[in-house]
Amino acid sequence: MTRQITTIGFDADDTLWHNERFFTLTQAKLADLLRDYSDPENLMERLLAAEQRNLPHYGYGIKGFTLSMVETAVEVTDGQVPARVIAEILSAGREMLAHPVELLPYVQPTLDALREDYKLVMITKGDLLDQERKLAESGLRQMFDAVEIVSDKTADVYARVFNQHGDGPERGMMVGDSMKSDIVPMISAGGWGVHIPNGTPWALEFAPAPGPETRYEQIEALNDLPPILDKLI
Repeated sequence: MTRQITTIGFDADDTLWHNERFFTLTQAKLADLLRDYSDPENLMERLLAAEQRNLPHYGYGIKGFTLSMVETAVEVTDGQVPARVIAEILSAGREMLAHPVELLPYVQPTLDALREDYKLVMITKGDLLDQERKLAESGLRQMFDAVEIVSDKTADVYARVFNQHGDGPERGMMVGDSMKSDIVPMISAGGWGVHIPNGTPWALEFAPAPGPETRYEQIEALNDLPPILDKLI
C-alpha cells in the first residue's frame, strides 16, 4: 500500500505532555513575590517583553524563562529587588525543571497504533537537558524512530528533519499545539500540519491559522489523528 504520508513528527510540550501549566503557575508566584512593586498585568507585559528580547540569547525553555523573570524583577523594582525574591525566583525555576511528566490523553495508545505503519519522529525545541529528561521520564522514547531537539522550528529545519528521517516534507506530517512553530513552517516546507490546541498559547507562539489549505487539519485530541491519516491513504 502506498501512503501519502510516511513520516509523522510530534511536538512534545503540550502535545505529548503537559508543560504550559507550570509556566502559568510560576508566573502567578512571580506576581505574588512582586505584588508590592507592580500589578500583575503590568508585570506580565514586562516579563513577556523580556522573554522576547532574550530569545536570541537564551533560546526557548525554562532556564531562559527564569533569567527573564530575574531581569523583570530587577526592572520593576528599579534595581532594589530583595535577594530573598531572587532566591525565590531561582527556586521556582528549579522546581519547574524537576516537575513530573504527565502525559496528555490518548498519547500512548495513539503512538502505539501508528508506529507499525509510519515512521515517528519527536521534534521539540527548548533546553536540551530538560527535554531529554522529560522524554526519559515519559516512557515514550521507544515509540520514536528518531528524536530531534532543535533551537527553533522553521521550514528549513522541517525540510532537513523529514529528508533525513523520512521521504521528505512532502510526505511528512507535523502534529503540535503551536500554530507558529508546528503548523505554519511545516506547511511552508511542503508538508502537512495538524493542530491540536491546548489551553491558552504563549503569546510569542501565536500565529493565525492557515487559509483554506489542503494540507492543514485541526483536531481536539490525539486520538482524532488516525482517522485523518486513513483518509490520506
